[in-house]
Amino acid sequence: MATVNNIATVRLQVGERKNFLGKNAWHLQAFAHTENPLRLVFVLDDQFDSYSDAGSMASLQYEMHLNEKGQKVDSVQRMTATGREGAPANVTEARVLAGTRDPLGMMQYLRTVDWTKTPEVRSPVYDGHKLYELRARRVSASEAVSVAAGKYNASKIAIHVFDNGVESKDAQFSLYLANNAPHTPVLIEAVIPVATARVELVRASGE
Repeated sequence: MATVNNIATVRLQVGERKNFLGKNAWHLQAFAHTENPLRLVFVLDDQFDSYSDAGSMASLQYEMHLNEKGQKVDSVQRMTATGREGAPANVTEARVLAGTRDPLGMMQYLRTVDWTKTPEVRSPVYDGHKLYELRARRVSASEAVSVAAGKYNASKIAIHVFDNGVESKDAQFSLYLANNAPHTPVLIEAVIPVATARVELVRASGE
């Protein structure tokens, strides 16, 4: 099995807290870019925007602005549990379960959980294409993690994905949250059908 390092950079950003659709919401963003030498054969410049309820982190709107190999796709999806909210012409209604989070909102929500009192978190998650159930459990309260940004003491959260009640064997994740005040995400380990990926923190601001 070949090992390829430094494939892409991912930047996560917590933007302003604002009124969105009459609700108090966070604007969350993620930016992904392939790095050389892979960029010579596969150019990826993607942006994701989440407007998530400030209290529950339930998704109000999820946007994907994709630019991959010269092909651009823009998707703006307004979350609805009833189908009666209505949306502008350039926005698609996504019918989801009440309380559904998008991937960015879910990441932020996991940072707020008091894992000393909560054995497991279950939540519907919509990735822009399909609705899944995500189950997360803390499997270690203290692990030494060394990443590019430094050395951290972190909690390890095991994340499992379920599709119609059946666990996906093709997607398993481990999230390491620093045992500091903001619970900084310092490492993500992912096992997916095509690869095993390691996404580690390079730099953090506001810790």
